Amino acid sequence: MKRLSILGSTGSIGVNTLDVVSHSPDHFAVIALAAGKNLKRLIEQITVYKPQLVSVLTETAARELKKLLPRDRRPDIVFGDQGLQTVASLSEADLVVSAIVGAAGLIPTLTAIRHGKDVALANKETLVMAGKLVMQEARRNKAKIIPVDSEHSALFQLLARKGKQQLASVVLTASGGPFLKHTRKKLLQVTRDAALQHPNWKMGQKVTIDSATLMNKGLEVIEAKWLFDIPLDKIKVFIHPQSIVHALVEYRDGSVIAHLSNPDMRGPIAYALNHPKSMNTYLKPLNLLDIGALHFMAPNGKKFPSLQLAYRALEEGETMPAVLNAANEIAVSSFLKKAIRFIDIPRVTEKTMNLFDLKKISSLEDVLTADTWAREKAKTITSQLH
Repeated sequence: MKRLSILGSTGSIGVNTLDVVSHSPDHFAVIALAAGKNLKRLIEQITVYKPQLVSVLTETAARELKKLLPRDRRPDIVFGDQGLQTVASLSEADLVVSAIVGAAGLIPTLTAIRHGKDVALANKETLVMAGKLVMQEARRNKAKIIPVDSEHSALFQLLARKGKQQLASVVLTASGGPFLKHTRKKLLQVTRDAALQHPNWKMGQKVTIDSATLMNKGLEVIEAKWLFDIPLDKIKVFIHPQSIVHALVEYRDGSVIAHLSNPDMRGPIAYALNHPKSMNTYLKPLNLLDIGALHFMAPNGKKFPSLQLAYRALEEGETMPAVLNAANEIAVSSFLKKAIRFIDIPRVTEKTMNLFDLKKISSLEDVLTADTWAREKAKTITSQLH
């Protein structure tokens, strides 16, 4: 039985992870959970999975959780940044699921790796911000990183079968989001509610907005570079509205292999949880006859510049991807609060990047300093757009 610590248990990936666990109770035991503000959902999870350790966002939330839980069902409760790191480094855990959204996932994920824990990685920002440092620590501590993003899970599986010898390129697919066919003029009228209606996937708000701007795919390009040690010029992005093909690998002999499945995050989660073994799942099988045809197209960089900003950040390297990520997080948050327009999201990110004096990465502190600078600068820029 594999023992799991889950960072971000009440979010979309965390909930889907626990759904997979529920269908394989003989395979997995949940020993630790870390959550944010959703105490109602966390209490439900504690009742069902009976973890020995739980972390919440604040001391106030920890006190409230203790009051709400009967003494005989109460796990050890910790809170804050230190609480996250305690869950991430729990000695009994065999696998840490990193499902916290955004930059907040970096330090606890890195903590797990430094303690030699294998990590099922859904928090792409960990590698976007500090890919070089994170991969160095994984090698040093013999920690495996198993990707959970559907595209990276697909590449992980494809490359495991045929390897990178004679590799020509890899392709990550993107649905294109809900505004794929919008004109630039129509993008000016995009509302918050419309942007949160993804055509294929059920995800958290931040990831859904990133998918609509194509920033999510840009962050995944950076993640792929570090996960698979593939040069930027060999990483392509295709728009694939059906979200059936998650990744392709092109070889120099002209052959292309692809990974196909229905758009359901529980598939890659199940693969990561059970790796290196395979397991039967309860998910709906793919029926290509029902689909009939698969469609692909090139991304439109003029309508959706966020993807190109991510390529630029990776080309410049060092701390620029951390700046990209931080500025985007602030811009998305401002859009969700209806403080800026949809089209302003990449504008805020680009302006922040343009003002940054590139710094090299020699330590985690360099990454965090760049992250803090970019957040403050992006807040200033968004305030000027009000």
